[in-house]
Amino acid sequence: MLTIFVWIAVVAFPVSEILLAVFKRARADVAMAADRGSMRVIWIVICVGVVAASLVQGVRIGRLGVSTTVLYPIALALLLTGLLIRWMAIITLGRLFTVDVAIHTGHAVVDTGLYRYVRHPSYAGLLLAFLGVGVVFGNWLSILVLVVPITFAVLNRIRQEEAALRAALGDAYTGYCRRTKRLVPGIL
Repeated sequence: MLTIFVWIAVVAFPVSEILLAVFKRARADVAMAADRGSMRVIWIVICVGVVAASLVQGVRIGRLGVSTTVLYPIALALLLTGLLIRWMAIITLGRLFTVDVAIHTGHAVVDTGLYRYVRHPSYAGLLLAFLGVGVVFGNWLSILVLVVPITFAVLNRIRQEEAALRAALGDAYTGYCRRTKRLVPGIL
C-alpha cells in the first residue's frame, strides 16, 4: 500500500509542476518579464536529471542498502513536505506567483507566511521534493545526479529573480534580503 502512495506522489509532483507551467505564466499586460531563460534551464536540468537518476539507480556502488519499507516512508515524507512547502508559498504569493520571473504592476515585498523566514520557500520546497524523489531511487548516485544539478539551476533562477526584484523594489527588497535567508531559515 505504501508503494502505491509513493508512486502516486512521484507522479503527482510533475503533474502539478506542468499545470503550474501552463496556467501560471506572467501576462505581458500586467507584468514585466525578467526570466532570461532560467525556467527553460530548470526544465532541461530536471528532465536530464530524472533520466540520469534512473540510469544510475542500479549501480551497485551507490545503493543505500535499505529496504523499501524504510526508504519509502522517508521518500514520501520528504516529497510531501516539499510539496506542502511549495504550495503554501505559491498560495501566499497569490497573483504575484508566476513560473517565469516577472515583476507585476503593484508588486510589493511579501514577508508573510513562510516568506517571513526565507525569501524563496517555493524553491526550498521544490528542492526538498526532488530529494524525496531521489530517495525513491534508493541510490546515492541517483540522488546526486538528480539533486545537485537541479540545485544549481534553482540557484541560478534565484539570482535572476533577486536581481529583478532588487531593480523593481529597491530598498524594500534589499532590507528584506538582510532580514531573511534564501532557502533555509537562519542558515542559507
